[in-house]
Amino acid sequence: MFSRLKSDIQAVFDRDPAARSVLEVIFCYPGLHAIWFHRISHWFWKHELWFLGRFTSHIGRFMTGVEIHPGATIGQGFFIDHGMGVVIGETAEIGENVTLYHGVTLGGVSWEKVKRHPTLMDNVVIGSGAKILGPFTVGKDSKVGSNSVVVKEVPPNSTVVGIPGRVVMATEKPQERLDLEHGKMPDPEAKAISCLFDQIRELERKYAALAVEHEQLKKRLG
Repeated sequence: MFSRLKSDIQAVFDRDPAARSVLEVIFCYPGLHAIWFHRISHWFWKHELWFLGRFTSHIGRFMTGVEIHPGATIGQGFFIDHGMGVVIGETAEIGENVTLYHGVTLGGVSWEKVKRHPTLMDNVVIGSGAKILGPFTVGKDSKVGSNSVVVKEVPPNSTVVGIPGRVVMATEKPQERLDLEHGKMPDPEAKAISCLFDQIRELERKYAALAVEHEQLKKRLG
């Protein structure tokens, strides 16, 4: 148990440069408190103590502003930054070292008692206000931009932005990954525009080659 608590605290230090001390993290981080409330409520839920699970979850929501259903499955190293307004549904599954910012919803689009909430694989980052809706997977190492609405599968190593969410960056180059490790987030819109320019340049190159071939063909036939 203590190793899990230590891991939760370390996740805050790893991903929030504003954290100054262990004491501050323990007492002043509602996202961390929400995770601890969930650990308890989830234990009740797994042991079929449904009311105690929901009641503990309700207290956690009242104290932190974060609503996590006790049935949700959450891995190690989970971090909720700021926290207020985060909602995580019953059948949501969250891998290791996942980061959520405030206002994120992991919701469902069905009332049937089946898997209806998303699965976030390891190292996923979800920006503030984003909505991930449905029983699909957000692939490992992917990122979802702020206020995006995602309603379909996200491949690994992708960046998704917009309403509805669209993939604007499918893989990360080594330099981009290095920038992320130093706290610099890529600009997905700039990346998308850069890709369009690359495609235009490639089309121009092909057009020039076809023009040369056309002139050569005209000379041979003339």
